[in-house]
Amino acid sequence: MKPFFPLFFVIVCLGVTAQDAGPNIHTIKSMASTYVAPRDVYVRLPQKYSDDTSYAVLYMHDGQMLFSTQETWNGQNWGVDQTIDSLVNKGTIHDVIVVGIANVAAARHANYYPQKPFLSLPSAVKDSLLAVSRGDAKLFDKPVNSDDYLKFLVFEVKPFIDQKYATKTESEHTFIAGSSMGGLISMYAFFEYPEVFGGAACLSTHWIGGFADNAIIPNSFKAYIENRKTLIKGRKLYFDTGTETLDRHYGTHQQDIDALFNEQTVLGKHYLSKVFDGAAHTENDWKTRFHHPIQFLLQKE
Repeated sequence: MKPFFPLFFVIVCLGVTAQDAGPNIHTIKSMASTYVAPRDVYVRLPQKYSDDTSYAVLYMHDGQMLFSTQETWNGQNWGVDQTIDSLVNKGTIHDVIVVGIANVAAARHANYYPQKPFLSLPSAVKDSLLAVSRGDAKLFDKPVNSDDYLKFLVFEVKPFIDQKYATKTESEHTFIAGSSMGGLISMYAFFEYPEVFGGAACLSTHWIGGFADNAIIPNSFKAYIENRKTLIKGRKLYFDTGTETLDRHYGTHQQDIDALFNEQTVLGKHYLSKVFDGAAHTENDWKTRFHHPIQFLLQKE
């Protein structure tokens, strides 16, 4: 059953204030949550948005990296609005509202690492992952809590968006996307909430989990997906990988995932996996190929 929250309840209980952050972009500052730390949420409306028309919705992780360079750590962004506008103007895809959920840097790995595969790991592997550091900070600032992060998306963010904007609320019009760890959590959302998300795009999916390529970790994701692969029926799942920098670790693991779906008659229409030779693990690289997943999810018949 779809969760329902009156708009007044959502605004009061979540402490939301919406501000304009640019053309057609609304920023919900420090959206509070019962489940995870507060974070900004960016809502990018279609160029010709009208309350008299209803729109599909694409939820995306790492929201501060999607539309501009003002809040990015590396001066890059996905250019999501530019790609979507170009495809809409060509008549290639249906118009869509994009909801970018910002990451909280310290909590990113804990929020985005799929919880059920993590819990299936041997204790020693879990402990080694939780102990990994990047610079002076641990990769995981707390135990994995991606189940709570998805509850934030499904039971708090989505009801707010559906009440405030003119959306098509059904699963066949609701999508989720991200890259790297955002690819992992998009995959996880796709399989955990099939009644909510009709499609997912997972770019440069971080199958190795941390920095070392330990086969136990990608195998845990493979086992998780294998037990749920029939849930793709009537839905759409996209993966891709580059071949340089971090992406050079993904190819073999992505092929293992692809093989799970090669056994089914879903290729092309419901499942698509692509390799981009020479592509690295950067926003600029995801920007150049974002048209592939967005067309796959939102193409006009």
